[in-house]
Amino acid sequence: MQDILLVEDDEDLAEGIQMALGSEFSMIHCKTVGEAKHILNDRSFGLLILDVGLPDGSGLKLCGEIRKSSRVPIVLLTARDMETDIVAGLEYGADDYITKPFSLMVLRARIRALLRRTEKGQEKEYLQPPFAFHFASMEFYKEGRPVELSKTEQRILYLLVFNPGQIITRERLLEWVWPDGTEYVEDNALSVGIRRLRDKLEEDASKPVYIRTVYGKGYVWEMPV
Repeated sequence: MQDILLVEDDEDLAEGIQMALGSEFSMIHCKTVGEAKHILNDRSFGLLILDVGLPDGSGLKLCGEIRKSSRVPIVLLTARDMETDIVAGLEYGADDYITKPFSLMVLRARIRALLRRTEKGQEKEYLQPPFAFHFASMEFYKEGRPVELSKTEQRILYLLVFNPGQIITRERLLEWVWPDGTEYVEDNALSVGIRRLRDKLEEDASKPVYIRTVYGKGYVWEMPV
C-alpha cells in the first residue's frame, strides 16, 4: 500500500480526501508547512498532496524545496484556476494540479493515474545533439546543461521525441498524458505543458524549432538539419 502525505488545513476537505483514498492508500495528514517538513525528514512517501494556501506558508514553495532533492510525485490543490497559477505550479515542479472545488472521484482517478505512470517509468534514451534525454533516470540535458521537467512535461516530450516528424494530435497527447480520462483534465493543461517545454528547450520559445505546432492538427518534433 502506497504511503501518501496530505498537507491540507481545511479539516473537512482533508477528512473527505482521507475517506476517498484511505481504502487504497496509507494516508498521513498534516495542516502546515512546518509539520510537513518535520514528517518528511523522518520518512518517505509514494506521493504528496499539497494545498497551495497553508497557514504558515505556500505549498508552491514547499513543492519547490522538495524538488531540489526528490522526484516524488506531487499533486497541488488550489482554489485558483488562473493560467498564471497553473504555470507557477508546473514551474515549481508539480506533476499535477487540481482546482477547488473538485470531485473526490476525480482526485482518486488522477492519483491512480499518476502513480501508474510513476511505477511504469521509461527505459528509453533520446540522444540527439544538442539534447540528451534519459527517461528512466529522469535526467534531461540541453548542450550538457541539466533541464528540470515535470512528469507531465516528460510524458509530452516522450511521445513527441520517439515519434519524430509525425504529427501528434492533441487528442492523442491528452490520452497519453492523462490515460484515466481527458474529461478530468482542464482544457488548457496540454497547452501549458507545451509552452513550458518550449521555454526550457527552444532557443526562442516564440519561434519554436523543435516542437512545432501544426495548426488544426497537433504538434510535431523536428530536428533541424
